[in-house]
Amino acid sequence: MRSRNENSRYRQKRGEALAGYFEKKYGSNFGVRSELKMDALKKQNDDQLLTTPHEEEHK
Repeated sequence: MRSRNENSRYRQKRGEALAGYFEKKYGSNFGVRSELKMDALKKQNDDQLLTTPHEEEHK
């Protein structure tokens, strides 16, 4: 469990975990190099979601 900060709220996760750790732990395959950090992977996926084919159809 994450620790709480001074405001008694949970601290934010830092995203420093490597993708390979989660691939190994959960048996998944993200299709990226295992040394990629999770915050970088999340940013890549967020960028892809912003330009979905559905949005391009409505232009």
